[in-house]
Amino acid sequence: MSACTLVLIPGLMCDAAVWQPQQQRLASLARIEIAEHGLASDLGVMAQQILDAYPGPLAVAGHSMGGRVALEVVRQAPQRVRALALLDTGCHALGAGPAGERERTSRMGVLAQARRAGLRAAATNWLQGMVHPSRLKDQALCDSIIAMWERRSVEHLAAQMQALLGRPEAAHLLPGLAVPALVLCGAEDLSAPVQQHMEMAGLLPQSDYVQVAECGHMCTLERGDEVNTAMAMWLSRVT
Repeated sequence: MSACTLVLIPGLMCDAAVWQPQQQRLASLARIEIAEHGLASDLGVMAQQILDAYPGPLAVAGHSMGGRVALEVVRQAPQRVRALALLDTGCHALGAGPAGERERTSRMGVLAQARRAGLRAAATNWLQGMVHPSRLKDQALCDSIIAMWERRSVEHLAAQMQALLGRPEAAHLLPGLAVPALVLCGAEDLSAPVQQHMEMAGLLPQSDYVQVAECGHMCTLERGDEVNTAMAMWLSRVT
């Protein structure tokens, strides 16, 4: 890989722990940094924080909300992006009409539960649709995800929900990004379905599409080995 920095961008309420398997596997292949969103409530601001913190050429990999932040990095500084990886994410703005209202109601419901019953209760409930059903009894996996939420605050959750609901349309950015790209998703991701990843892969000129079997939304932790293999191959294409 070239001298560019690999920035791994966490998703909703996640921190560096969500990328731990990748940090361990990819450390010999790239100089790795983990983005931190703080209390930013706008995806563009999150992207600007990354551009300010890590000068020079970048390979950006975003999971879930982090993928949308990665697309904002592309929007703001396409000349600095040498490679892009989008994992369990999407590129469209909040839907109009009933679909958008359902998403808004769902996200606000999670926030309301966090305020009412605490982050642990909200995370435990949220998790039910975020990992493959076969992994819900994997206590170590579930505890690691819940622990990330507990290291945050309700203010973090409110800010990130606002950022997601206000996300801009980004599909039009993809055809012009002629750099090595990886689009990866869990085959049973209920939050960011397979079809939208196939769409993104089709729009990117130099993309590889990877679908991970028996995997939900939290791919980096659920199926770390498979994600590591795909990302290592992606990095090998960066010049």
